[in-house]
This record gives sequence, C-alpha cells and structure tokens, in this order.
Amino acid sequence: MKNRFNNNPPLLYGMVGGGLTSQIGDSHRVALNRDNYYKLVAGAFDIDWERGQQYGKSLGLQSERVYENYIEMARKESSREDKINVVGIMTPNNTHYSIAKQFIEEGINVILEKPITTNSNDAHNLIKLAKKRNVLCSSMYGYSGYPMVRQAKAMVLAGQLGKIRVIQTEFAHGNCATAAEKHSDGAAWRNDPKTSGDSFVLADVGTHALHLATFITGQQVLEVSTDRQSFVSGRVLEDNAHVLLRFEKGASGFLWASGIAVGHRHGLAIRVFGSEGSIEWCQEKPNQLKFSILGQTTRILELDSPELHPPAKRLLRVGAGHPEGYFEAFSNIYSDFAELLLAKLNGEAPDPLCLDIPTLEDGAKGVEFLEACVKSSKKNGKWVKTTFIDQ
Repeated sequence: MKNRFNNNPPLLYGMVGGGLTSQIGDSHRVALNRDNYYKLVAGAFDIDWERGQQYGKSLGLQSERVYENYIEMARKESSREDKINVVGIMTPNNTHYSIAKQFIEEGINVILEKPITTNSNDAHNLIKLAKKRNVLCSSMYGYSGYPMVRQAKAMVLAGQLGKIRVIQTEFAHGNCATAAEKHSDGAAWRNDPKTSGDSFVLADVGTHALHLATFITGQQVLEVSTDRQSFVSGRVLEDNAHVLLRFEKGASGFLWASGIAVGHRHGLAIRVFGSEGSIEWCQEKPNQLKFSILGQTTRILELDSPELHPPAKRLLRVGAGHPEGYFEAFSNIYSDFAELLLAKLNGEAPDPLCLDIPTLEDGAKGVEFLEACVKSSKKNGKWVKTTFIDQ
C-alpha cells in the first residue's frame, strides 16, 4: 500500500504488552514497520519490569520511554512534546478496558486487541469516551485486511450474489486438543476465567469468525443458539462451540469455533450463499476466492483476476502467484488506521477505501455476541437476542 502521507513525519507509536512471551506482539511490530507510517518509540512490554526493560532495550528504545506499567506510560507520554500518537494494546482480555480507558482519557489514539473488553457495558463506555475525547480507535480484527476478504465484501455490496441466504463461518484449530495450558502461558490465561472472561474459543477465535461474517455481508446477528463443550479434562471454559445464527436481513447462519479440531492448523474460513451465487474463502489459501454463479461453472478468483474490485486491488503488495499473507493483512489494517488518523490531523478527507478498518463498535458487537452465546448455552441452546446498540 502506498503511503500518500510520505512527507509527514511518522506517527509515534507505543505498545502495551507484546513483549518477549507474547504470541501476537511480533505481528503488530511487523505491521507497524511497513509502509513508513509509524515509529515505535515507547512501551510497557511486560508485567515483569526487568524483562520488559530488557526487551525494550533490544528493540532500540530509549530507556526513559520503557515504562514499568501502562499508567506511568500514559501519564508520562501525554505530558511530552513528542508524545505517542497511537498505542497498541495486546494484553490479556481482562486488562483491555482499564488500559484503553487510561490512554483514551489522555487523548491518545488506540489500536486494541479483541475481545476489546470482557463485558458489553465496558465496551460501550469505551465507545462513548472515545467520542467525547475525539480519539480514533480500532479493534484488531486483522483478518479483514486480506485483499480477497475486501473483494468478497465488495462483491456482496455490488449484488453479485443476489439476496444473501446462508452464512457459514468457522475458526477451528487443534492446538488445544490436549491440556496446552499446562505448558503455555498464552493458553493458560486464555483458559482462565479470571483473565479470559466467560469464554475461551469463542472469545479467542470465534469473534474473528463472527467479524468476518458481518464484515463481508454487512449484516449483524440478531439471535444466537449456542452449544458449548469442554472436552479436555479439567478445562473450565469451552474448547469447542457450535452457534446457530439469525441475521438482521433474514439470512441464516452457523459458526463453529474450536481449539480441539485435530488436523486443523489455523482453520479460518467462510462461505456465503445468495440467491444468485456464492463465495468461499479460506485463510490458509488467502490468494483464492471461490466464486459460483447460478447455472455457471465455478471459478477461482486470484490476486491478478480482472474481476477484482478497487477495495481489493488497493491492498495488493505482491505479484501474481506470490501469496498475500498474514503479516500483510495486519499491515493493511495498520495502514488504513494511519491514513484515517493522518487525514484527520491534516484536516483532509480520508480515502474512502480506508474506512473499512474494524472499529470499537465492531469490537462491542463481538463482546455482546459472546454474552449472548454464554447465556444461550446456559439455557441449553435457547435462542437469545443480541443487544447491539448503535452509538
């Protein structure tokens, strides 16, 4: 993606979490280092102060801008002339609200990992606070940065599938088919209600599948019927879940989230069926979008296909035959965020094609989806309404 603000100094970026033991920190650092939009200058990388300090040093940061905790970081950065413009928050779920709130109150823009909070009240409080402080925020649904996901969205919007009837989405892997939490810090906190909240796989990967479905189709979920299971002995939170979905414009759907799907490596996929056609996309084969039109032979759209819409073409980074990957998708989200922020700072209108970044509102919808799923599963799969609130 070309940086149309190349003459501007880079946005100064800070990171909370994402340290030595983080599973996601490198993804964020790779994303922010592309396209010349950002410069990492500050961080509170670890709950262990010495380890965090050493890690910041290894990244080349000034020692005075490697902080012991996020409160110190937010207060000291906000008082600097060269304060950070953006903070990325990549910590356990139960800390998201307090950290994001601290930085928003200081007027610092936020990129927040999902789920953005562990309850919907906190999620909507963040939305209200961000609007009050005029702060730009995004929830990090990074998979919506793939070119073929943007292509799928554009095709649905253009009516190429007709009226949407059925939406099937899934994120199923086998990495927790055994008690991974006994030897992995990342798996441990994700399986602990004190840090993860009331859900494991639905919160960790199911919300990605949900966002993919709503992002591509432009439809929100009105009701859910959920069955959650914990198959691994001793595990409190669910490691598998099946969710029936009813969408606002009449479509029916199904979401499968799993950590015990042996043989699945990183199984994020979606299928959308309309009255005139269908699309299918799998994250492990990101270059290809399967497209079927009623009465015609199924075709495979590629990155160099002439049928690609502008939202997809804009994100292409490599030549035909080379895969657009996971890091590129993250980079596209980061660069869209930078475009929006720089346009705001320069008093310019943003490029309309960068408006597809996942918002705090998208994050709140994910949290409310989780609450509805938990409630439904406790009632033996009874249909439960989601309570999405327009802000």
